[in-house]
Amino acid sequence: MTDQERHIAVWNSCLQIIEKNIDPQQFNTWFKPIRPVKLEGSNLQVEVPSDFFRDYIDGAYASLLGPTIRRAIGADARLYYLVRPVQNREGMVLPSGQSVAPSNNPVSIPTHQPSGSPSPFVFPGTQNLRINPRLNPAYNFANLVEGECNKLGVSAGESISMAPGKTPFNPLFLFGGPGLGKTHIAQAIGIGIKERFQDLQVLYVTGHEFKTQYMNAYKGNRIVDFIAFYQRIDVLIVDDIQDLQGQGSQNTFFNVFNHLHQQGKQLIFTSDRAPSELKDFEGRLLSRFKWGLSARLSQPDYSTRLEMLRSRALREGVSLSEEVLSYLASRVKTNFRELEGTLTSLVAFATLGHRDIDLDLAQSVTSHIVSEKESEISIDLIVKTVCEYFNITRDMLLSKSRKRNIVQARQIVMYECRNLIQNCSLSTIGAELGGKDHATVLYACSTVQDLIATDKLFHQWVDDIENMIVVPVE
Repeated sequence: MTDQERHIAVWNSCLQIIEKNIDPQQFNTWFKPIRPVKLEGSNLQVEVPSDFFRDYIDGAYASLLGPTIRRAIGADARLYYLVRPVQNREGMVLPSGQSVAPSNNPVSIPTHQPSGSPSPFVFPGTQNLRINPRLNPAYNFANLVEGECNKLGVSAGESISMAPGKTPFNPLFLFGGPGLGKTHIAQAIGIGIKERFQDLQVLYVTGHEFKTQYMNAYKGNRIVDFIAFYQRIDVLIVDDIQDLQGQGSQNTFFNVFNHLHQQGKQLIFTSDRAPSELKDFEGRLLSRFKWGLSARLSQPDYSTRLEMLRSRALREGVSLSEEVLSYLASRVKTNFRELEGTLTSLVAFATLGHRDIDLDLAQSVTSHIVSEKESEISIDLIVKTVCEYFNITRDMLLSKSRKRNIVQARQIVMYECRNLIQNCSLSTIGAELGGKDHATVLYACSTVQDLIATDKLFHQWVDDIENMIVVPVE
């Protein structure tokens, strides 16, 4: 057997093992398209159609792939991917796993229970324990698209990553609906801190996990160890803090919060609602959530959605035309997660169906994800909706009245026209709304964005109006 043939034989032996351990349809879908490229020492390189394909295999079949490769090649075996995008582009070689996850240095934590491990995130040890920060390397600032919807949170996060615990943003409280990027920003801060301050102990945990850990520690009579562990953290990121329910867990967290904050440690929280809207939380804990900065994340506008798609497509190694990008950005408006899901589905359909990604395919895929709207969104539709919502006439809206309610309704119309209508210029919006110039429209959009971030009632108005405009027909 020649060296040129050996990589094929090795991969075929791997396929024989894999085929016996998974469903035939899964095997045909995810392993038949893979092609062996070369074998150098213990490093096997295979070709896959996209980053999406690679990431799915790495996640869904990691426990099967690792032992299989080692069985075929040896204990030092490594699997590398050559990404050949759906469109005809030059491929790039990436190691399995893509990026290296940040890690913490070993730390000494005093234990009062000789048999107890202070946290499920600590690898077993004696005196020195290694805390897993649990940060996803993909959630970094480089992969984060900034727009008006998240500008405050991103700016504060970047400041924190350069000087954790030394900015006015402590704690940083990020809140907003699902899929708006709260977890991404929070983890990006942690990754940024680890890049600059290797010795700091960073930990990401969810509110539900903290509560579960507390309950286990309480049952095992290890509360002292539990608190000692968390008091040793330099940067604590708690995702979905609204899930931290229960008097005992909140009381313990209150003590942890006080200790860390007094020691100048950085605290970062995310939630699906503002601190003032959290239910069943102790008042003293809620007041501490408001000590630093509370930053609302809102629905991304068209330009931000378009930039996010460009960025993600580049990371996936997929070439999309401006026509397709523009179509997706105009059709999927809810949040980043839905937008990424749509792009992932589009790449999957193209990969598995051996098709180019064109407008027809994009329309077909999105038809299964985004319901058809009652009508095409237009300036007239937005004007009509806003007038109905505020119970004013069209003539009142387009008049030169400076009454506050009329001015705000007019500004919301301008903001929604820019946000919801594809390729609608500022000049066009101004001309349709009484001959306003583009500077007036730009000022109105900026004013609405600021009010959304600072005025709860105003934010509700905008949400209600958007739902009236884009909600699917039942």
